[in-house]
Amino acid sequence: MSKKMRSQSWFEDKGRNGFIHRSWLKGDGLPDESFDGRPVVGIANTWSQLTPCNSNLRRVAEFVAKGVWEAGGLPLEFPVMSLPETLMRPSSMLYRNLMAMELEEQLRANPIDSVVLLGGCDKTIPGLLMGAASVNLPTMVVSSGPKLNGKYKGEDIGSGVDIWKFVDAVRTGKMTQEEFVEAERCMARSEGHCMTMASASTMAVIAETIGLQLSGAAAIPGSDSRRYLTAHLTGRQAVEIAKQDLKFSDVVTIGAIENAVKVNAAIGGSTNAVLHLQALAGRLGYDVKLADFDRWGRDVPMLLNLKPAGKYLMEDFYYAGGAPVILREILSMLNADEINVMGKTIAEQVSGAENHNEEVITTVAKPLKAAGSAIAVLRGNLCPDGAIIKLSAADPKLQQHRGRALVFNSIEELEAVIDDMELDVDENSVLIVRNSGPRGYPGMPEIGNLPMPKKLLLRGINDMVRISDARMSGSSYGTVVLHVAPESAIGGPLALVENGDIIELDVKNRLLQLDVSDEVLAVRRLAWKSPLEEVERGFLKLHHDHVLQADQGADLDFLVGNSGSAVPRRPF
Repeated sequence: MSKKMRSQSWFEDKGRNGFIHRSWLKGDGLPDESFDGRPVVGIANTWSQLTPCNSNLRRVAEFVAKGVWEAGGLPLEFPVMSLPETLMRPSSMLYRNLMAMELEEQLRANPIDSVVLLGGCDKTIPGLLMGAASVNLPTMVVSSGPKLNGKYKGEDIGSGVDIWKFVDAVRTGKMTQEEFVEAERCMARSEGHCMTMASASTMAVIAETIGLQLSGAAAIPGSDSRRYLTAHLTGRQAVEIAKQDLKFSDVVTIGAIENAVKVNAAIGGSTNAVLHLQALAGRLGYDVKLADFDRWGRDVPMLLNLKPAGKYLMEDFYYAGGAPVILREILSMLNADEINVMGKTIAEQVSGAENHNEEVITTVAKPLKAAGSAIAVLRGNLCPDGAIIKLSAADPKLQQHRGRALVFNSIEELEAVIDDMELDVDENSVLIVRNSGPRGYPGMPEIGNLPMPKKLLLRGINDMVRISDARMSGSSYGTVVLHVAPESAIGGPLALVENGDIIELDVKNRLLQLDVSDEVLAVRRLAWKSPLEEVERGFLKLHHDHVLQADQGADLDFLVGNSGSAVPRRPF
């Protein structure tokens, strides 16, 4: 081979160290020629029984390994911390950065020439991408794929979106507990991640958009045989990019990040993508601001008719043609010369994409929603460093609104009274929950889609303006302002709001304003006390001391920057 592989600094040694490195691996039955200079492909697997969305990744890894062997490489699978969105407390977001740290150190410390990242559930792909970016090896992604469409009483139901509807239906007596349990059995009926355009689906499409996942792969259902074919082909290509030394940063450029923001707008993707893309850009040395998300996505129409902003689900998206159709439709708005791991430009890769269902994937000429209906970035004295709102999921009638604040210091405080028919709330009120940001909760939970008061639901009112420094699931909907920065727990203005204060939301002018004078706020600030408690140990202390705010991607401050180094530690 013309290029010496990084792994050879472990295996070519003729003395003690080489003996140890080779001998212990030969204990797994590897022949001598496994160490002849061929590429070693690491398979970073987030499979876990605690993470049902990733349950098929054991088998996916087997197919990646087949492809690696076939192409003349040596596959070495290893586990990476798995982050179950549905089970992990207090929030999987708290551990995204820990996962990224773990992967970074494993890649740097081990004889790996290229890596295939296996993830699915919401934070696993972002965490994997961030860790891999910091080591800058040749990298590919295979996502676990979405579940098959849920089926309940003859209708398609989707993760998250329909759960919120069913919960409210039970609260208002429109659905029995027995029906609720039946729907529970009908929703998650196969392997894979959420089948709505929630965070997992969004990040899978983004991994394809930025060029690290094979074209068309993001939408393949997790139980479809083509998911395993994709894994097989990825294993082959992982050997090739190791030989070419096609590094992570060669593929994921600032142009690719911009493309991801635009595609997120076109698919009605999750607000979580803002945090993850900012953190990823930061790892690569790019200073991407919240304003860039607004600027890059503002002129892109929404084309994908998927829940929560539309009607269909990921299985339908795949059958309609998947992400390549979206990319082809908005190609003129993209940096079309960005390359992927196959060495092809976006324009080359999607030139033959066909739309098989224009109800699922609409056209630029007849979009599902006009340009400007994606994620908007708000400013004002309530969020001096920014806040975001997902316009495609919000009621247009509430996007210019003035109302009195009803304030809660925690989600638990709100939930304790949300069904109280005497609660002093009406449809014009603005619900606020604070102390739910990166440090305050900690870990910025997905509670931003605050529950609607029961007294309003019984009147047929299903939306109202809600504000927090938390996140929300990509499967959520409503007129919900999120990621308020700086967060209230460190003294952001949200900490100073009192019941009855007037709040103005003006999406057109990108404004979120508290109608209280600076002088009054100054007096309130003197009386404010931080709710943060001292943290003494473990990753929680590291997070508490170093996490950045939402407007900076909520990464750890000492991990930001383009390290770009895969130099191994000194030999023992």
